[in-house]
Amino acid sequence: MPLSLSLPPVAPVAPGPVAGPIVVLGGGAAGFFGAIACAEAHPTQPVLLLEKSPKLLGKVRISGGGRCNVTHACESAAQLIQHYPRGGRQLKEAFQKFGVVDTIAWFAKRGVALKTEADGRMFPTTDSSETIARALEDAARQAGVRIFTRTAAEQIVPLPAGGFSLTLSGEGSAALGTTLQVSRLLIATGGNPKSGAYDWLRKLGHTVAEPVPSLFTFNVPASPLRELPGVSVPHARVVIAGEKLQYEGPLLVTHWGVSGPAVLKLSAWGARRLHELGYHSTALINWVPAHTDETLRPWVQQFRLDNGKKQVAAHPQFGLPTRLWRTLVEQAGLGPETRWSDVPAKSQNRLLELLLRTPLQVQGKTTYKEEFVTCGGIPLAEVNFKTMESRRVPGLYFAGEVLDVDGITGGFNFQAAWTTGFLAGQAMAAATAPQVVA
Repeated sequence: MPLSLSLPPVAPVAPGPVAGPIVVLGGGAAGFFGAIACAEAHPTQPVLLLEKSPKLLGKVRISGGGRCNVTHACESAAQLIQHYPRGGRQLKEAFQKFGVVDTIAWFAKRGVALKTEADGRMFPTTDSSETIARALEDAARQAGVRIFTRTAAEQIVPLPAGGFSLTLSGEGSAALGTTLQVSRLLIATGGNPKSGAYDWLRKLGHTVAEPVPSLFTFNVPASPLRELPGVSVPHARVVIAGEKLQYEGPLLVTHWGVSGPAVLKLSAWGARRLHELGYHSTALINWVPAHTDETLRPWVQQFRLDNGKKQVAAHPQFGLPTRLWRTLVEQAGLGPETRWSDVPAKSQNRLLELLLRTPLQVQGKTTYKEEFVTCGGIPLAEVNFKTMESRRVPGLYFAGEVLDVDGITGGFNFQAAWTTGFLAGQAMAAATAPQVVA
């Protein structure tokens, strides 16, 4: 008699996902993190990363003056989201799933230690962005991600049965063919303020919040401070006259105007309004933000009584740099030899006004190249932030700056890239894994 084997029943498998590789468009921070997370979570699923330019991880390499400001030391998601002019509310749950602690652990697992500076910014202990770039490239290679540079998706067509058909151009098309069917698609192409840059996403059925620059410096061609390039103040308040826009922090006088964290962060929070104003406004600088009219006037009057014989210009007050103090004194109409006891009321009032509200006529902006960021992109209501999948096009995912999410300077934009890329990668892996039916 034939031998009869009693085998356990095999669990039926649900209908499989759409065939084809998972493709990530964009070889930046979010794209790499998404590709790595997907490939590590689903090792048998082919994952391709396509980058249009010849270089990978360009912003990672130039960030932080070549040091790469990886993230920012924040204790909780609630604290972290306070640093995002747009997207903070939607990112809260995402940061709870993959936040700063997870980022630190991710890089530590790959041999990269991070350090925290006094202001909370975190950098690799090597102080080299190449350390971060190499870690990402090595992790992608070890996970089996196939990377193609100089390769663009010229057309993306959703397929009736699911997935997408990509029309490729460039070097990658030689290996992949000019037409490629993919099962899932992650868009991590970054921000782009050029008009029409997102028309291809509109064709897929998405709307786009008009991209405008964020994190930029102010051009002040007729600056009263033009003779003071390089002078910095550790704490100043910048206010846009007639607007509800202000920010406090370090301020740097440049050859072309003003920069520093106070200006950069103000430009982020006010990105859209400043764009509407055509980047023309009056910025009022308070060099002594601890004071108001009510507190500064009696202070100066008392100082004048106590120090009448001292020359005003020769003794800087409030910890202000000597060159800045002398410039303000001169603009108040006081000579270099004028003593406090000889200061007329008009000049005293003028000095008080300059200390609290030095007016700068802003005429244009200059991109802060190391941290160039855009405000705008895919509206957040059109994306499921649990998975980063489009609510309009199944199988389409977004990560990084292509979303209408942006943070202030200090490592916050990279953290958003790591988080959204990781969640998208994990979700794509889960969506394409075989589903066993109980």
